[in-house]
Amino acid sequence: MSTSWKTTIFGSLAVAGVLVMSGMAYGGEGPAGGDLWAAATIEPGREGIVEVGGYEGAPLGAGSVLTLTAPANARVTGTPFAAGGYRGSVALGGGSGTYTFTGAPGADGKPTPGAWTGRTFPFVLSVSRDAEPGTRLPDCTLVLKDAKGTVRQWGTCTVTVGLPAPTLSHPQSGVPLGALPKASGTAYPGAQITVRDAREEEVCTTTTAPAGTWSCTPALPLPPGPGRLQATATLNGVSATSEQIDITVEASAGAQPDTVSDSGGGRL
Repeated sequence: MSTSWKTTIFGSLAVAGVLVMSGMAYGGEGPAGGDLWAAATIEPGREGIVEVGGYEGAPLGAGSVLTLTAPANARVTGTPFAAGGYRGSVALGGGSGTYTFTGAPGADGKPTPGAWTGRTFPFVLSVSRDAEPGTRLPDCTLVLKDAKGTVRQWGTCTVTVGLPAPTLSHPQSGVPLGALPKASGTAYPGAQITVRDAREEEVCTTTTAPAGTWSCTPALPLPPGPGRLQATATLNGVSATSEQIDITVEASAGAQPDTVSDSGGGRL
């Protein structure tokens, strides 16, 4: 199998299929007019990294703290930032995570230049298994305070529940197919499945059954020769794609459904 030809990069980190972005905001000495901002798409029952960044205000000294409060149906499980001068921690139960700046002040006694500025801070979030794909988890907040506890900037993080990638189990690569082969696989229950060929033309569509299985047969005969298939699942505005499968359709005088191999084929 080969990987998707339609990969789009939305951000700087991807963990377990999870897409991550970070946003930039305000520069100044008081609370921000703009916000700290971060967004991630994480599948149910999986972990993903949310990158928080954007502070461009005055340097903050040792004891300043960045806090992410986890959204509903999620918890913080890690603070993996490894740079010197910062200490990460996770609250009991995962309700929040923090980074504390521990760097010493400069020789003139002023805060170390660049603290919190021009960098991002990763928080690992785990999304509940029963979270519904396509929903946006509420109540994810970000706060940056100085050593005195004064809020210097705040914001929200957007965590969207992603859709697990479907599988395209049939056909199997290298097995000759008839002109109307059956495609099948697994996906999230209720997801709309569209099978496309290498030209991104629709081959067949169906809806995933409650048991998580799907199958469909092309309405039109597939042209003979080599081809490629990929399944896309869509639900509540989010989508995911399977790996590609290379196929070969045999030349045939009549187009009959392929019921012997229970396989699927595609256009060239």
